[in-house]
Amino acid sequence: MIAATMRAKSTPGWAGAAGRVPAPSLSTACRRRAAWWALLTGLLLPGSALAGGGVMLENDTCIITVGFYRAHFTAYQPQTRGDEEFCEDLPDVGEAVFVLDYLHDSMKQVPVDFRIIRDATGLGNFTRLEDVRALGDLAPLTVFYRPPSVEPDASYRVRHEFAAPGHFVGIVTAGHPTKDKTYTAVFPFSVGLDRFPWLWVAAALGLVLGVAALAWFWLGAGRERPS
Repeated sequence: MIAATMRAKSTPGWAGAAGRVPAPSLSTACRRRAAWWALLTGLLLPGSALAGGGVMLENDTCIITVGFYRAHFTAYQPQTRGDEEFCEDLPDVGEAVFVLDYLHDSMKQVPVDFRIIRDATGLGNFTRLEDVRALGDLAPLTVFYRPPSVEPDASYRVRHEFAAPGHFVGIVTAGHPTKDKTYTAVFPFSVGLDRFPWLWVAAALGLVLGVAALAWFWLGAGRERPS
């Protein structure tokens, strides 16, 4: 919907010295963007903002929620951005590395799979799990898929080479440790797009309209008071 900040100096930021990914320390831009998306989603989609899990900013760290599981989530573009960390949108076309650092020990015992599809919902960053399910067969939309695997070292990493810019949806599925049950989270993101800051514009416009409405109310009420 997610906090140590030290990195191993001899290795890229996405691979710690012992193979375990350090908890991410996000850039200011990434923190700001994730915070605004969390705020706007919470305002526009009350009661359902976390339906189906997803990536959220929590305590200056990106957390992905998959059912009752939680994991640190970070994306890297080592070829173009070094060890800079991203919570959702990726600025460049090319290689991307996605990392889940498990926060629940039981995730080390269950199969986890990772899929990336082209966004065919038309909803962009507001895409939720039910929107993805409504697409039906995901095979024609899939650009990357890693079959279920168990990662006992608590660090799950995948790489994918994005050949073109666009909007995508990541899908993470994890099994239950004892029951025949699975949990799914989705996280929409873009690759290689210069996004116009619609959130900032919407927030500023909302503030202006709110102040104008408040001023109109008080001034109008004042004019109607008897002398």
